[in-house]
Amino acid sequence: QAQFVESGGGLVQPGGSLRLSCATSGFILGDYAVGWFRQAPGKERERVSCISFNAAGTNYADSVMGRFTVSRDNSRNTVYLQMNSLKPEDTATYYCAARDFWCADGLNDYKYWGQGTQVTVSS
Repeated sequence: QAQFVESGGGLVQPGGSLRLSCATSGFILGDYAVGWFRQAPGKERERVSCISFNAAGTNYADSVMGRFTVSRDNSRNTVYLQMNSLKPEDTATYYCAARDFWCADGLNDYKYWGQGTQVTVSS
């Protein structure tokens, strides 16, 4: 059974950094694009970033461009989201999700979802 497990969330002060990890089991991560999404209380889930199956393509939401970096290590079946210069508005539950090969914009385009990890940015 395909599973994702996110980790690395927590409480951080504004301006701080966190690195989220998304580890998979039950399928070969190297065949899938992985997107990072987030959902704040009372808001819709939004896509933050995505990395294609071979890391040739990455994209970012305007709100995180220049602060977040997505990467992957297919040998470890893991995708990472390095988050720097965090702001209070980055507070949300962060999810990773997978779809075949290439990134897509819509939530419904992604087949496998993790349970999420909470990120709280507050002083």
